[in-house]
Amino acid sequence: MMQALATASVLVVLCATAGVAERNLIPTLDNQPDVCPDQPPEPQWMQDIAVRESHKRLLIQQIYRAQSMQRIVEAQSCECPARYPTWKAAEGVYFEHFAASEYRDIVEATSEYRRQANELRREAIPICQAAGNW
Repeated sequence: MMQALATASVLVVLCATAGVAERNLIPTLDNQPDVCPDQPPEPQWMQDIAVRESHKRLLIQQIYRAQSMQRIVEAQSCECPARYPTWKAAEGVYFEHFAASEYRDIVEATSEYRRQANELRREAIPICQAAGNW
């Protein structure tokens, strides 16, 4: 009888603890970045892109990312304005070269910009870590 009571007590404590832990895992809507808190938001038109056109938004994000890594490496500096400039340059590349492109071309370009950003990222990480911006 005592063993059953002890087992039941342990189960009650474990269930209560699990409930508290689960409540602590609720995500917040506050998306405050860890570094460079004044990052410019994506342009509204990008946020309003229809789901069927989301591949275009992904391309612009990868262009922006590659440009950011390139600036860091070229300047050998990870100051916030270099790492997170306005979106104008990325938008310019997109509108000049890809706005009228077909899905397949957009996907290929996205892969290429992602590859470029990942290569440059290897060089940018130590620069940004030294500046405390990684």
